[in-house]
Amino acid sequence: MLGAGRIWEDLREEGEQCGLNRVARLMRVDAIQGIPCKKKHRSKSSGTRPADIENHLERDFGADEPNTKWVTDITYVRVVGGLWLYLCVVVDLYSGIVVGWSMSRCQNRQLVLQAVLMALWQRESRQPVILHSDRGCQFTSDEYQRFLKGHNLTCSMSGVGSCADNAACEGFFGMLKRERVNQRRYETHAEARADIFNYIECFYNPRRRRKLGALKRKESNLTQPSVVTG
Repeated sequence: MLGAGRIWEDLREEGEQCGLNRVARLMRVDAIQGIPCKKKHRSKSSGTRPADIENHLERDFGADEPNTKWVTDITYVRVVGGLWLYLCVVVDLYSGIVVGWSMSRCQNRQLVLQAVLMALWQRESRQPVILHSDRGCQFTSDEYQRFLKGHNLTCSMSGVGSCADNAACEGFFGMLKRERVNQRRYETHAEARADIFNYIECFYNPRRRRKLGALKRKESNLTQPSVVTG
């Protein structure tokens, strides 16, 4: 279940005239509330950022054109029997949609490369793209770095212990877990794969596009100094 803010945004996009407070009040009257995020984290090994790689985003998650800024990361999904399914996504910061993704039982370089390949296949031109990630060992590997250079992708990486540097991708994972994964019990890897595919391609991409861009614009407006004219 979505929270009042997300429902209000959806209603506004569909042309409904209503206020956020009204949506929150009606939900409260009917005892409806959004599903909170679970505060569980599972650490993954990190590598040393190559000397020539910088943080090109510097937490600027806005983009004026498609396929100019991408972010990528890996998360995990629990499967019955103490097993895991790993998901890697590539998100375009212009539209907020997932332009590339891959799933595997192993958290390795191929998981990442397959997701980036999918993003490259839908790219209409070979213009340079900034691809931002954290310092996971899959991203700092020589194979990954060579792959990016060979496809005109500029590598960007977060600082040490700075999860906020990749907040846009973490935000997508938060929605995925809250809206779908945490409400399911996956008996098999195939079941988990099918459900995550459905969420990305049938729900999130068609209905959630431009959310990240809208959030960035909203944050930018809030931080702009007021101009007083006389």
